Amino acid sequence: MNSKSVSVGISHPFDCNYIEGNKEQLLVIQEPHIDGALFEQLLGMGFRRNGNSIYKPRCPSCNACQSIRLNVHDFVLSKRQKRTLKNNQDLHWKVNYQTRPEHFELYQRYINERHNDGPMYPASQSQYDDFLLSDWLPPMFIEVFDKDQLIGVAVTDNLTHSFSAIYSYFDPDYADRSLGSLMILIQCQLAKAMGKRFLYLGYQIDQNRKMRYKRQYRPYQILTPQGWQIGEQLDPLSY
Repeated sequence: MNSKSVSVGISHPFDCNYIEGNKEQLLVIQEPHIDGALFEQLLGMGFRRNGNSIYKPRCPSCNACQSIRLNVHDFVLSKRQKRTLKNNQDLHWKVNYQTRPEHFELYQRYINERHNDGPMYPASQSQYDDFLLSDWLPPMFIEVFDKDQLIGVAVTDNLTHSFSAIYSYFDPDYADRSLGSLMILIQCQLAKAMGKRFLYLGYQIDQNRKMRYKRQYRPYQILTPQGWQIGEQLDPLSY
């Protein structure tokens, strides 16, 4: 794989959105010519995409954000994940490569009803566009339906060797369906079918109640100073 030098800046410290009382600081890629191949290399180094921006936490006194990914060919379903698939057999999904008004309408409901205590509230069209869309890497939208009703969307970057899960949201009326988990399982299934190797899940943050769930997908890999390492074995009592 060809390598390329890029310019990197660092943000001023600001209040952390994930751990109360902490300060957050980001490394930000300042390369004007980004493409999918370069972004995939940066993903492997722990960077993420937010709109057109590529960033990585570099906090002065905290390393809670751990980059996490799955090798989709090694992934093994847990009993709970098998139940999630079984309980949602009546749903169906498809891939759309264009955003549409129904996506934002569902996102708005999801944010305003389930995350009205977070930094994305209140949801707006401009905030949605700036967060999820990209000029240089248009994402794909995995749409989940109950009959003809759109009930979930997984916004995903489709790269040469991997998928990167950007954000998933769903109809709050279906909260008991474990749709967040279902959409990760669909992404794994689709990535494997398309010959990808990895599904990048973003950052695992153990200290944040809403960001702990990614260790449930096993075996996972965590990016350490020594490179990507297989995560510890799951306690069989919770599997």
